[in-house]
Amino acid sequence: MVIGAAFSTIVTAFTQSILQPLINAVTPPSSPGFGIQLVAGKESTYIDVAAVISAAVNFLIVAAVVYFLIVLPLNSLKERRKRGEEAGPAEPTDVELLAEIRDLLRAQQRN
Repeated sequence: MVIGAAFSTIVTAFTQSILQPLINAVTPPSSPGFGIQLVAGKESTYIDVAAVISAAVNFLIVAAVVYFLIVLPLNSLKERRKRGEEAGPAEPTDVELLAEIRDLLRAQQRN
């Protein structure tokens, strides 16, 4: 979880510091960026399309990393276990479970 949050911060910095300026570079020098000004002279009405594109790329990068580093390996492990190539976690036998219950009951009686 912590590593994912840190990675997300790195990707956000990449998209805002590198990708967004590259997108804004295609606009004329008098323009504030790649976007649309709805009301002239009123900065709060500026729709920043470059920020939306950067956020979409940010999401795609994080989603791809999560898929290729977490989902895909777990799915392949599950398939290997289905085919019997790799053993899953060992299940305790009935005797082991009964012995554990007996030991717990003895411990409770002593207290």
